Amino acid sequence: MLAQYVCPSRLGLFRIVRHGRRWRAIHEQVEIGRFECERDALEALRAHCPRARLPRQLERWRFLPQLAMIHARASNEDSMHWPLQA
Repeated sequence: MLAQYVCPSRLGLFRIVRHGRRWRAIHEQVEIGRFECERDALEALRAHCPRARLPRQLERWRFLPQLAMIHARASNEDSMHWPLQA
């Protein structure tokens, strides 16, 4: 999961998602735009849907940090054996 700010509203779920070095502003499943900083994405969401009454400060949004990727073993073996060269 990517790092993101989340704000539920009676008009839907609003998210600001880190996408590389840029931030995506998303309302439900619709991308509003991509921005250089999260503050610009917040302003775009507020302008896109003023009736949602989104908080002005990102500190009032819920922040979900990026989770590390989990690598699962594709093999059923407990360990892999490599032949040793003499």
